Amino acid sequence: MALLEAGLPAELYVERPGRASIVGNIYKGRVENVLAGMDAAFVDIGLDRNGFLYVDEVTGPGVPTGRSRKITSLLKGGKEVLVQVVRDAMGGKGPRLTTQLSIAGRHLVYLPQTVTSGVSRRLGDVERERLRSICRDIDAVTGGFVIRTAAEGAGEEAIRRDLRFLRRVWSGVERRAATSSAPSLLYAEAELAIRSVRDLLGLESATVLVDDEKLHRRLVSYLRIVAPDLAGRIERYEGAVSLFERFGVEAELKKALERRVDLPSGGYIVIDHTEAMTVIDVNTGRYVGRRYLEDTTVKTNVEACREIVRQLRLRDIGGIIVIDFIDMTSRANREAVLLALQTELDRDRTKTYVVEISPLGLVEMTRQNITRGLREAVTMSCPRCRGEGHVLSEESALIEVVRRIQDLVQSAVSSGVRVEVHPRIAAELVSGRSRLLLQIEGGTGRRILVQTADENVPLDHLAIVPD
Repeated sequence: MALLEAGLPAELYVERPGRASIVGNIYKGRVENVLAGMDAAFVDIGLDRNGFLYVDEVTGPGVPTGRSRKITSLLKGGKEVLVQVVRDAMGGKGPRLTTQLSIAGRHLVYLPQTVTSGVSRRLGDVERERLRSICRDIDAVTGGFVIRTAAEGAGEEAIRRDLRFLRRVWSGVERRAATSSAPSLLYAEAELAIRSVRDLLGLESATVLVDDEKLHRRLVSYLRIVAPDLAGRIERYEGAVSLFERFGVEAELKKALERRVDLPSGGYIVIDHTEAMTVIDVNTGRYVGRRYLEDTTVKTNVEACREIVRQLRLRDIGGIIVIDFIDMTSRANREAVLLALQTELDRDRTKTYVVEISPLGLVEMTRQNITRGLREAVTMSCPRCRGEGHVLSEESALIEVVRRIQDLVQSAVSSGVRVEVHPRIAAELVSGRSRLLLQIEGGTGRRILVQTADENVPLDHLAIVPD
């Protein structure tokens, strides 16, 4: 799924068969173990990894509140509990869970275990007040709800229709919970395409283009139920050029996997991922400005703000993010860059929090981590470098191979040893550096025969070839 803004891809989401996001899924789980030291519990929900349930996420009717409560007083091993996934499994961590259940609809999020109602803070004051008045008129006895940003301009009947639909969905979840044994899936969040239309298609949106006939029918059928006035926005794309190619999405996806991103002025940013955080470095590159260094620096930093936020959205980068802006001497300039960053982040639907810029030009921020992100969805760790991004140099590989040949020869029982090595290492062994083999042969009295392997083997490859 690609979201285009002003003709350019602003967000990209990819789901592969068997690796779809499970955020929003509701499970009947069984508490495996409770960890008092972490104030958390691990819950078996029927997946490869147990879900992680922190004490602050244990809520519901009859559950005590307050900072003094402990996980050991709330949950016991073997207890069955209804949980919902709020973050996918990432790295070595299992999915993050909560007991505060919710079901998202077109115009609102239904909260079956509460009786409160509210309105999204991202809406303007006038629209929020209009929607609040609708909230007061709607019966909330059988659950609470939060009216979403997508409800902007929606009438009372549309919101009531959405609420009735979500209550029916929840009734189905309750029936399955009563008859199912843990662990089991009670409710599965909608597929990527339907989630995208549900969450993104609003009054300001133009058109949804779909290149698959079956998916087109599903989306139209869904909107006829939840938002009939928007069903006409779904169009079937039948161009000769593929949909993503036609709108430059394929090219943008490839760029979104690269470390370096060029800026229009000639500067560039570099994005590096670590286990703990994502680090973004800003550089002037070819841009040298015209007169003053500070002006050049500020222009590059402000330009970088726009591209950084775009890349955060494109790549769906979450967690801790540290941005190393180019150093600025003026406090006013640092504040201007921070303001530019915050202005761009206001367009991001994902929750973010920014710390003020330091004298060194560093900005620390967080972005809500929900899915694995584009990088993990479409790539895998390199089997050669194991994700490090570096392999042994040719010289280091040669030294390593020679040492291992020495060990092999010393432990050999025959008069000779035949070894297989990388072609470039073989060339070094039998040509200009043949003295290395001669020294080994002279010291051990055994003959060494070198044979080349396939070019695709690692540089430090070494194998014994039977006679």
